[in-house]
Amino acid sequence: MDFGRNHSNSPSPSSSSTSSFTPHPPPPTNDHDPMHSWWESVSKQRSRILSLSSLLPSDEITLSSLADSDRPALSLLSSPSAYDLISSALSSSSSGSGSDPLCQWLYDTFLSSDPHLRLLVLSFLPLLAGIYLSRIHSSDSSSLPSVAGFEAVLLAVYSSEIKTRSGKPLLVHIPDLSQPSLYHTPRNKPISDRSRQSVGVLSPPLEPQVAVKSTKRAIIVGAALDCYYKQVSQMPAWSKIEFCRFAATWAGQDCACRSKFDGPDDDHDLNENGVAFEENQMLSNGTSHDHNGIEDTVEEMGRLEIGNDAVDVSETKGVRIPLPWELLRPVVTILGHCLFGPSNSQDVKDAASVAVRSLYARASHDLAPQPILALRSLIRLDKSTRVAAKAAAAANASSNANTPSKAKKPEILLVSK
Repeated sequence: MDFGRNHSNSPSPSSSSTSSFTPHPPPPTNDHDPMHSWWESVSKQRSRILSLSSLLPSDEITLSSLADSDRPALSLLSSPSAYDLISSALSSSSSGSGSDPLCQWLYDTFLSSDPHLRLLVLSFLPLLAGIYLSRIHSSDSSSLPSVAGFEAVLLAVYSSEIKTRSGKPLLVHIPDLSQPSLYHTPRNKPISDRSRQSVGVLSPPLEPQVAVKSTKRAIIVGAALDCYYKQVSQMPAWSKIEFCRFAATWAGQDCACRSKFDGPDDDHDLNENGVAFEENQMLSNGTSHDHNGIEDTVEEMGRLEIGNDAVDVSETKGVRIPLPWELLRPVVTILGHCLFGPSNSQDVKDAASVAVRSLYARASHDLAPQPILALRSLIRLDKSTRVAAKAAAAANASSNANTPSKAKKPEILLVSK
């Protein structure tokens, strides 16, 4: 893995492609003009995309047309044909090595200062991380090809996250549950007591890494996914669906509970919080279905199946992998956005539903309390959201059926004599 050394001692793909691409000269202006900054960004994006077309010559015309647009990086980001081209290249059996030119391109592009180019690289992070983890944990590890190229890109994103955090942990502020509400928190409470009661550590401070060791792999990939989550609202639908499909496969395909999530909707009543009536009865009796073992957990998961509109999970990618909390935490966070993001399509939400239920089955069998609580909350919210959406659609349909339609006025045709 010598991307850093190659990046400093040899010309990058962008410099080699610039000689063959001569953009129209920008209008004369000073360095502080916004027009000049815009043109400089567009020129850099065009140079990088044209260098990518030299690595993937089979569809050079498509990439060249994207480079000629006013927003080259965003045009490539929203192009299905470009995604299929890059996806097939990353998924090939020879990809991911230290000499892989596509990994070199992703590495150099992410190191650029242009935010749109960095966003473009992050959009392929689910695919890259999914292929990398699947190969690392493949059963045929004896013939494992080199993955130094994948690791170089992941380390670049990881180093960027280290710089963003500035040596600080990733914290979450928790309300003081001893108070009646958020507005009853005493303001004169000592800072030490306040920080101890209302701040939780999601991720400890990150340490610089020069290589991906097996003991640090989950932390490095998890931090890279944290960087992806910061831009997840700008990611296209194909990137989120790719992530959900990998997450569902990481949970494992050998779990018999997974098939229970693809059946018809259950007929159990839900209260306003989306909790099944039977579960309320169990809680009121002072019993817990978790404490009875996996059999009761399987029965509970049977009540948490999604409807007929779920996505087809027959197209799965990757293999079953270890899921420590350092890796699973950002995965759950991203799936939460995919489930409830207001701008997400129904395909993204359905793919996230399948992934969440698959991971919940895995966590239940692993008896991991943190993932069980987090994923179960997402499942309840998802079920209550779907029930509310169906009720609203039914009410809207009935109101439209009962509303009398106005009679159309007769058309008057003007005929000249």
